[in-house]
Amino acid sequence: MIYIVLLIISFTLTYFIKNYAIKKSLVAQVNERSSHTIPTPHGGGIAIAVTWFIGLIYLYFTSEIEANLFYALLVGIIISIVSFFDDLYELSPKLRLIVQALVAILGLYSLGGFETLTFGLFDISNSMFTNIFAFFLIIWFINLTNFIDGINGYVGSEFVFLSLAGFFLFADTHFIVLTLSVLGFLFWNWNKAKIFMGDVGSTLLGYNIAIFTLYYSNLEATNFWLWIVLFSLFWFDATLTLIRRKLNGEKLSQAHKKHAYQRLTQVGWSHYKVTNYSILINIILFAFVYFISNTFISFLLSLILLYSIMKFIDSKKAFK
Repeated sequence: MIYIVLLIISFTLTYFIKNYAIKKSLVAQVNERSSHTIPTPHGGGIAIAVTWFIGLIYLYFTSEIEANLFYALLVGIIISIVSFFDDLYELSPKLRLIVQALVAILGLYSLGGFETLTFGLFDISNSMFTNIFAFFLIIWFINLTNFIDGINGYVGSEFVFLSLAGFFLFADTHFIVLTLSVLGFLFWNWNKAKIFMGDVGSTLLGYNIAIFTLYYSNLEATNFWLWIVLFSLFWFDATLTLIRRKLNGEKLSQAHKKHAYQRLTQVGWSHYKVTNYSILINIILFAFVYFISNTFISFLLSLILLYSIMKFIDSKKAFK
């Protein structure tokens, strides 16, 4: 019953936020860097956040989630609130980075740190190294999810996939809560989007996947690479784009339209088509981790797949 309630909360709250945003003219305006052509309400991520934290608290009081994971995920309230104000007032990059650093520290502390980074042939268990690595991973996952949020249904479908994959692999109910939190919003964001999630949603989702990656890695070190494969569609595009822009001598803080999904829309692919193909790619990535027991082989196969896709996109729209 609680799961039906959560879906209804996400669905209806997104609807009311959409109408309120239209009434108050809180819309994402079209500019030369936009991937949309019509001014559209934003802030739908509030519905995701509210539903997610209601469900999370329910799981805690019914003892369906470990305490350290609960508190680590609860820290996400901070990034959601600050990102909400960022959506409204465009906070300074320095302030956003300070908040992200604080959230990363609190999240890591709640988890008890990041124990071991394994590379198969050898492990790194030096706590100073592993926790510094985890600190930057959290900040990068928060930001890259925000960078990738640009077309209809893209981020929402990615996190429905990640949540369902997590439930299928680990059978933990917090994944169902996250699925429903995003799904109610995704109804209004799919294909011809009636509302965008904004930073309040994307930064929270990025933080969540970072915490899941670290938490399950602490249970079994090779799970780190499992989550890296599952999330590779996003981090590969964001990381490679960042490196390419750096090599081009571009100012990295400046907005752009050079991510793979953006270049596909520039050559005429619809948002719907790009999102559907991303779902297909994610299914293949899931097959890698599900059917191949060696996570490092899965990781190498995912890199080959994504590099091939990037070369295809480069042939359609060169990276300049």
